[in-house]
Amino acid sequence: MMKLNQIVFHCVKFLFLVLLLGCANDSGNDAKKSPRQHQEPELTLMVLGVMQDGGLPHMACQKSCCLTSDFRLRSRKGVVSLGLYDHRFDQRYLFEATPDLTQQWQQMLKVFPTDSSRTMDGIFLTHAHIGHYTGLALLGKEVMAADAVPVYAMPKMREFLRHNGPWDQLIDQNNIRLMPLDDQKPLTVNANLKVTAFLVPHRDEYSETVGFRISGPNKSALFIPDIDKWNRWDQSIVELIKSVDYAFLDATFFDGNELPNRDMNQVPHPFVVESTTLFQSLSAEDRAKVHFIHINHTNPIANPESGATKTVLEAGFQIAREGVKFSM
Repeated sequence: MMKLNQIVFHCVKFLFLVLLLGCANDSGNDAKKSPRQHQEPELTLMVLGVMQDGGLPHMACQKSCCLTSDFRLRSRKGVVSLGLYDHRFDQRYLFEATPDLTQQWQQMLKVFPTDSSRTMDGIFLTHAHIGHYTGLALLGKEVMAADAVPVYAMPKMREFLRHNGPWDQLIDQNNIRLMPLDDQKPLTVNANLKVTAFLVPHRDEYSETVGFRISGPNKSALFIPDIDKWNRWDQSIVELIKSVDYAFLDATFFDGNELPNRDMNQVPHPFVVESTTLFQSLSAEDRAKVHFIHINHTNPIANPESGATKTVLEAGFQIAREGVKFSM
């Protein structure tokens, strides 16, 4: 009887050890899984619009690029804008307040929904041309009646908004709250996000013009939707591309033949053909960082089926498309 009890005891002990080892292995597996659970991006950057200030179709344009029979009109293309979602803090930011702000903000909420009563957590403005700031009007009492949305802007841009209607009304009624930006001075938005504004050469009738370096915990991006020729800038765009993970760059015109009735010297954006030539010295990895954006309705790269699009893509560059997301 004693021997039988000893056998039972050893069997129970063996089963206990098996169970214990199994639990330990499961814990080890959980420990291995937990880092993967944290590999999801803390920030997501999303393209909300790709076109120059007038969008596509462009007002009064009767050319094939804007006629209703053209395939591109099956889905309107919005004015240049980026959206940024902070997963950790559940915050939503916009870069530019375009005339298409309503649709672009709805797209942000569709992709990154919230139960919060907060409106936008912040808007970053590059300059005072109509495609980049006039959407602020929709934050006023006639539409959104927003509550103190932070609007980040450079000194001259802030003064322009303070002293001109209807923008001053947005400030007086606390629909927006102006927040300072300074050239080359990184702004810590939160523990996840830094934004650095830097001056670029452009038509500055009402404000200075800036681009942005957007820095997340893991990756960074350049956003330069409007600039004059690259050689008019005191910075090396080639070196800047190397220093980031994504570069959203001015592609207003493909070449100098798009506006036959205009002096192209009066609209001196870098042509796409000039940029691709300049950037050809980059490695394949660095060329793939470039996403051309701020595309005029006349620019053939707005058409994903055009020969110009094929040429740009075959050279190793990208063309920004609405809805595409990037981990930061």
